Amino acid sequence: MIFSDKDIAQFAQLETPFYYYDLNLLQQTLDACAKYANLYNFHVHYAMKANFNPKVVGRVKAMGFGADAVSGGEVRQAIDLGFPAGQIVFAGVGKSDKEINYALDQDIFCFNVESIQELEVINDLAAKKGKVAKVAIRINPNVDAHTHQNITTGLDENKFGINSWDLPDCATVLKQSENLQFIGIHFHIGSQITNLDVYKNLCVRVNEFAAWFTERGFAVKVLNVGGGLGIDYHSPDQQIPDFENYFKIFNEFLNVGHGQEVHFELGRALVGQSASVISQVLYVKNGKKKNFIVLDVGMTELMRPALYQAYHKIQNISKSATAGDAAGAVEGFTKYDVVGPICESTDCFGKEVELPETFRGDYIAIRSTGAYGEVMASNYNLREDVRVAFIE
Repeated sequence: MIFSDKDIAQFAQLETPFYYYDLNLLQQTLDACAKYANLYNFHVHYAMKANFNPKVVGRVKAMGFGADAVSGGEVRQAIDLGFPAGQIVFAGVGKSDKEINYALDQDIFCFNVESIQELEVINDLAAKKGKVAKVAIRINPNVDAHTHQNITTGLDENKFGINSWDLPDCATVLKQSENLQFIGIHFHIGSQITNLDVYKNLCVRVNEFAAWFTERGFAVKVLNVGGGLGIDYHSPDQQIPDFENYFKIFNEFLNVGHGQEVHFELGRALVGQSASVISQVLYVKNGKKKNFIVLDVGMTELMRPALYQAYHKIQNISKSATAGDAAGAVEGFTKYDVVGPICESTDCFGKEVELPETFRGDYIAIRSTGAYGEVMASNYNLREDVRVAFIE
């Protein structure tokens, strides 16, 4: 997303802060994903939690992708936005009875089940409705995703999935449950994974667990390997993830039998680079030890830096020069701590960020905010609802 003088002139007609979506870039990203997934007849479900803006999700649905939901609300949103129920999977470590009942009523494709007790609950609720629920067992494979500790999900210490030592009991419950139909196994080891070798390790574990179930008489139709493919936050203009090599790894290292399907649950990789937060500088505070830029956007609009210490590239797009990074001095640039207006010390988007000399009213772009940005916004401090704008 390259910002022009025309863009800056348009921003003057809009009230900041706002999320600025490039739907053309979104479409290019979706096309690339579909191109390489289709080479191997892979099935892609969009992770609704990444971004559920109706215009964004509408583009995803139009590709024929399914939906991956982690709450009853996301199942409902997917249904309301037109996803076929037969392409919706429902994961989540804490599904309530109300959420399960709603998903049963919709006849969704599959529940990704995360505990033995959940299996028993779904079986009981399905029996009361005279239905048979299709389930995949989410297994914790103990694979290190080499990502931030707050977004890794596939280790023994994480709350997600069924551990390998519980699988014999899981198999017993499945065989005894008349209102469950086992269709496959499910994995998700974390988010913002940029080392593709991690997925080779996952494939080894998927193959082992698929064989384990097959040996015990279960027909494993679905191999759901989750998602987690990351994006380049440091170089956001290299905008489309490496879907070619991502899908190629699974084609090469997964043992896919006759009639088996491989499913993915991608979110950030599809939408992450499609948006920037556009803000204006409220105040510049220069001190002896620190220089601060105070923006009109806060952690209420973009939570990731406060929650995960996440990096987002920050640019002063009112200047002709491109923003620098925190590493190393750039001639003519000043180091600023870029902060928001919220009454929290964690309301900070970057420390020692090198930018051209910046003034009140300058436009600042915080890049790569299409995933886990707008969806995590809040009204803390009684902030107004977050605003959005689009490049069609």
